[in-house]
Amino acid sequence: MQLIIAEKPKQAEKLAAPYPSVKRDGYIEIKPCERFPSGAKLAYAVGHLCELQEPAHYDAKWKRWNYDHLPIIPERFDYRLAKGKSKAFQVIKKLLNERTTTSIIIASDAEREGEAIVRLILRLANNAKPIERLWISSLTPQAVDHGFANLLDGKATENIFHEAMSRACADWLIGMNASRAYTTLLKKKGIADVFSLGRVQTPTLALIVDREKQIEQFKPETYFEVEADFSLFKGKYIDQKKQTKLTDRALAEAIKERTKGEGVVASITKTEQVEKPPFWFSLSLLQTEASRRFGLGAKETLDIAQKLYIRGWISYPRTDSSFVSKEEAGQFPTILNRLLKQPEYGGLKEILTKDPTHDKRYVNSAKVSDHYAIIPTEEAGAVAKLSGRDAQVYDLIVRRFLAAFAPPARAEKTDIITTREQDRFLTKGSRTIERGFKEVLQIEAKEVELPAVEHGQHVAIKGAKVLEKQTEPPKRYTEGTLILGMKTAGKVLENELQAIMKEIEGLGTEATRAGIIDGLKRRDYIQLKKKEIHPTAKGRILIEAVSGSILASPEMTAKWESRLDQIGKGEASAAQFVEQAKKLSQHLVDDAKSRVEQLHVDPSQVKSKTRHTAATNRPVGPCPLCQAEVLDRGKFYGCSGYQKTNCGFTLPKTILGARVTQTEVKKILATQKTKPLEMKKNGRTFKAMLYLERDQLKFEFMKGES
Repeated sequence: MQLIIAEKPKQAEKLAAPYPSVKRDGYIEIKPCERFPSGAKLAYAVGHLCELQEPAHYDAKWKRWNYDHLPIIPERFDYRLAKGKSKAFQVIKKLLNERTTTSIIIASDAEREGEAIVRLILRLANNAKPIERLWISSLTPQAVDHGFANLLDGKATENIFHEAMSRACADWLIGMNASRAYTTLLKKKGIADVFSLGRVQTPTLALIVDREKQIEQFKPETYFEVEADFSLFKGKYIDQKKQTKLTDRALAEAIKERTKGEGVVASITKTEQVEKPPFWFSLSLLQTEASRRFGLGAKETLDIAQKLYIRGWISYPRTDSSFVSKEEAGQFPTILNRLLKQPEYGGLKEILTKDPTHDKRYVNSAKVSDHYAIIPTEEAGAVAKLSGRDAQVYDLIVRRFLAAFAPPARAEKTDIITTREQDRFLTKGSRTIERGFKEVLQIEAKEVELPAVEHGQHVAIKGAKVLEKQTEPPKRYTEGTLILGMKTAGKVLENELQAIMKEIEGLGTEATRAGIIDGLKRRDYIQLKKKEIHPTAKGRILIEAVSGSILASPEMTAKWESRLDQIGKGEASAAQFVEQAKKLSQHLVDDAKSRVEQLHVDPSQVKSKTRHTAATNRPVGPCPLCQAEVLDRGKFYGCSGYQKTNCGFTLPKTILGARVTQTEVKKILATQKTKPLEMKKNGRTFKAMLYLERDQLKFEFMKGES
């Protein structure tokens, strides 16, 4: 009998859906069927069950933050069971050791972190049984069954596990050493706050701070344009290079003064412009568009996409590809017919006349790595069943997919050159010939209708005026543009095609970038003001301290990402990479001292936060895991059985800005719901009740919230 291990309970339910099954305590039993003649057992983790050990595990002196005890470099890296995750682990271990279990199927998300989640469990459970891998990009019954029918050998995905481990160990080394070094050294400068540094988060913060400096140092330059009113239309003066900007006010005034009487239509140029439908979404492009259109945060967009994936409505969201392979293209007719049955999209049927099945703009197996583009599946549900932001993101994905079935947008662009003696004036107009895919994407074309004029026609000049303007500074990042900035390591790309087609060494991965931005918010390094990202004083001090070092270099960190990718492909050594990270950790500790010693900083810029609350040790209810008393531990509520049974059950005292009092915790532990608590996320305030489900804290949103 095979033991299948999924990443989360809901994912496990989807994997069991195509087969006869029954729920057991902590797992699902699949009955004997055509796909599993002997039946199977489907267990599940609850996310990351295993985590790297704390520094004190290796040496007691590393428990305290002391610069003199750095660097922290263990000879080997050990893992431990995460707090509160014992029950799920014990279920998997028990099933793993049953005599009837003959082999293991890793069925977590088909990517690096998913691979690491299950393989670490197997390592801690001392597994010696053969491993196979389920590798799918959709949770529809058809995709699931096809995946189980075409399992990969476990060795086929070992390298991405090594990549994930290399990433985790390197990040641990850099984070532990750099964070402790800069925190303890800055404390001597009078700043009593914790400074968290990381291999990806610090260069990302550097991008934001550098942009802010560019804005502050920007000196606007005044320029002038001359606009003439030719009665029938208006035109702007252009020089020999067809530029409208003039730096000399006197010249602009002189042109205005001589622009009198009549002008002559010297030329009329009409050109047809054809615009193709956009590429399908990768995660970065989806996050960018959701930020631009709806002001959604990167993590919020990812969370919504993940929910839609678990429902089986869209393909796997953590993808860096905007293409699909020929195999997925075979499902296009089914997906299209399903979507067109929805009233929201049924009216588009007459427009969707194209078949992108053989169009390399969309179907290109060579451009698909681990996963293909984010598109609806053959099980795509009705958008009407969703509400709020969930519906907005789903509609974005659906319409982007449908746009590929629509013709290009066609418009007629008209340039009129009108002369007045030696001066020339340009007038631009546009007229839509065919909306094409823009009708699907609900993009309204900007029409500039021009009157019918003829070559050589004389037109009266009603007057002219000088327009005084100023150059503008660079724009601050939004979450959407920062995602692209991380993907390109701060390089400016001219268009969407470059971002998709070019091999780019970026900061982080599609799966981690949203979390990095969210972490910068939580650590008070950045704040959002009207969708724009501003660095805080704390963030600026940190980047000032590390400026010029490898920690602030997007390019160097991007090269690390490239090496990690090579490890995942079996082209580079994981052991060598970690050894390099160890050497770098020593360098960073030494470098930090000289940098902070030279730093001139005003400690009052960073307000010290009170981080400790007195522990009352008052019991607030029974632990749902082991039934021991849960006590008020000061900073959190924790199980009193921690020392005896290693029970790691905890509840936070603050969730999304809402204070969880002892009264509310007692309700939670009594399997009741709290009163509506006011919370805040991504600058948005909402109310939700808290409750426990399967030992996990859940939210129940009030009516109208999401």
